[in-house]
Amino acid sequence: MKTRTLFKDFKSKALSNKNVKKEYDLLEERYKIIDMLISMRKAAGLTQEDIAAALHTSKSNISRLESHSYTSSPKLSTLAEYAHATGHKLELSFGRA
Repeated sequence: MKTRTLFKDFKSKALSNKNVKKEYDLLEERYKIIDMLISMRKAAGLTQEDIAAALHTSKSNISRLESHSYTSSPKLSTLAEYAHATGHKLELSFGRA
């Protein structure tokens, strides 16, 4: 009987491909931003409805923004407004790859 491949082994093998690694790294940055948005909102004690009201949009738009499956990139102004609604400010920086 063949043993099942462990996820960590599958991931390690997949990431040895430079094209897969590049795409993975791009997604990792995106997921980090989404996780930060959700953390800021929860730390501020706000719901998606609260953020939607502050941004003059619908809850479904905020839900989509906070979704890891959302494929569009939000505008910087949207991120800045979201941050402000949670009591934060948007700070942008770049680092070497």
